[in-house]
Amino acid sequence: MEEDSDIEKQKLSSPPPSGGNITLQKAIDLGEYNPEFLSGFAEWHTLSRFSQFQFIRKALDNRRRHLLTQWAEISNSLDFSKKPYLAEAMKNIKKQLDKLEEDREKLYVEYSTA
Repeated sequence: MEEDSDIEKQKLSSPPPSGGNITLQKAIDLGEYNPEFLSGFAEWHTLSRFSQFQFIRKALDNRRRHLLTQWAEISNSLDFSKKPYLAEAMKNIKKQLDKLEEDREKLYVEYSTA
């Protein structure tokens, strides 16, 4: 189980494959805020540190919105009490939200120092 977590972390932090159809803007829209991942886009290196941080802030907001939408969809499912596995899904979303806030704080500190 821990190996799966390590593999998932590696996938999230690895740069995008070359020749892929995803653009920097699309990655931001999807909520990808990891600077290591974003640095895989050639366009990222042409941006000022301020502009990079603005993209990261937008991605953090997008990721939070996506997670809250998932939370709401699960919370509003019919017969929630008869589907105990949904409680586990909500717990996982909560973990992701907590990590997102932790990452937000770290990135704000990192990008506030020049």
